[in-house]
Amino acid sequence: MSKRPDNAPMVQAKQVHKSFGRLEVLKGIDLSVDAGEVLCLIGPSGSGKSTFLRCINHLEKIDGGELSVDGELVGYRQSGNRLYELRDREVCGKRSEIGMVFQRLNLFPHMSALDNVMSGPVWVKKESSSVARERALRLLDRVGLADKVKSYPNQLSGGQQQRVAIARALSMQPKLMLFDEPTSALDPELVGDVLDVMRALAEDGMTMIVVTHEMGFAREVGDTVVFMDGGVVVESGEPKVVLTAPRHERTRAFLSKVL
Repeated sequence: MSKRPDNAPMVQAKQVHKSFGRLEVLKGIDLSVDAGEVLCLIGPSGSGKSTFLRCINHLEKIDGGELSVDGELVGYRQSGNRLYELRDREVCGKRSEIGMVFQRLNLFPHMSALDNVMSGPVWVKKESSSVARERALRLLDRVGLADKVKSYPNQLSGGQQQRVAIARALSMQPKLMLFDEPTSALDPELVGDVLDVMRALAEDGMTMIVVTHEMGFAREVGDTVVFMDGGVVVESGEPKVVLTAPRHERTRAFLSKVL
């Protein structure tokens, strides 16, 4: 498939379906994310938000519909009217272009902050250690951890670990960043530092999809807020509309409990 035209979405989902056994989790998701846009996904637990995020980088295979990133189908290539699933190596190559930060702090415990950030470029992209090290130092400084480069995860707070995880994702120079409730496992006083890093990424023009319960962040930083429930998009629009004057009763009921 040809590269994405300048005015085409960075992410495009058309009637995306996903089931686990008999449980249908995604029931036809339609949405698009432009390059440089910050889209915030909100909704109750079990609504399909995290599953959709995992489908974007092919951690989960979709069962129906079409999903593309930067003009290329996720996990497949098209030849004529037929789709062919990519080999694992090809999937990993595409996945390396998408950064993902999970709610669980999944750093390598036996590696320093610096080595954690260097690991992807060296192991996956086969970059030289000197090039990867220079970028890693720059990214750790960017996330406010220049003084923690030699620290191991068990020597860092949860918020610091999450900022290392963001730096590690950025080290692969991704075209898209996915955040799956990155602050939900943190103590409340640690949340602000992580959100500040994400806010700075948005200001720098990074395309981001953020699953979040931080409504203040969605209101301030999001270009679009999408409310999901029961595996469908119930409502989407500008944050000031969705969060302050939602059209759908289900959205109003959800926001009344979380705001």
